[in-house]
Amino acid sequence: MGNTKGELCLSIGPDGQEIKLTAKRKKQIDAEYNRLNSSALELYEFVMRYNKYIYQARDYGNGDEIRMVEVHTLAMIEDNPGISVSELAKRWKRTKGTVSVNIGALEKRGYIRREKDPENARVARLYPTQKGRELSTMHKMYDNREIVETRKRLREGCTQEELDAFYKVVHLYLDLLNEL
Repeated sequence: MGNTKGELCLSIGPDGQEIKLTAKRKKQIDAEYNRLNSSALELYEFVMRYNKYIYQARDYGNGDEIRMVEVHTLAMIEDNPGISVSELAKRWKRTKGTVSVNIGALEKRGYIRREKDPENARVARLYPTQKGRELSTMHKMYDNREIVETRKRLREGCTQEELDAFYKVVHLYLDLLNEL
């Protein structure tokens, strides 16, 4: 960035291409950025806080603390017995490596078991253990209570139509992200 005769020179791109902006144009860019970014900042903050929330360990009722991402993986396995790591990764839009870390943690704690696919020995099929089915059910009961309470608290500040619109926007935003 350089300043020559009231202009701001910016180097952009891998070739170092420069563009020159007047102070007035720079001010317009900054104003537009601040206008557009103000609502986006709340979305960014929400995403960062929710990301932290899903990785916090909590007790879903069996005295064992487990992260939300792991217990939701367990619920997916309970609801789809015999699912593979690849299938989980595809459904969750995660890498097989990331899903494998969660699977390893669940297996180590005795919540799931692996069985070789009889048609393809390279593929492991995932099944909940009795302990896993119990935790999955406790988790679903926990989530049901939490979702009802969260919606009740949200309804204190907005209408059902506004909540429906929020979920519609979230759905559309996910569609946009899926296109990336």
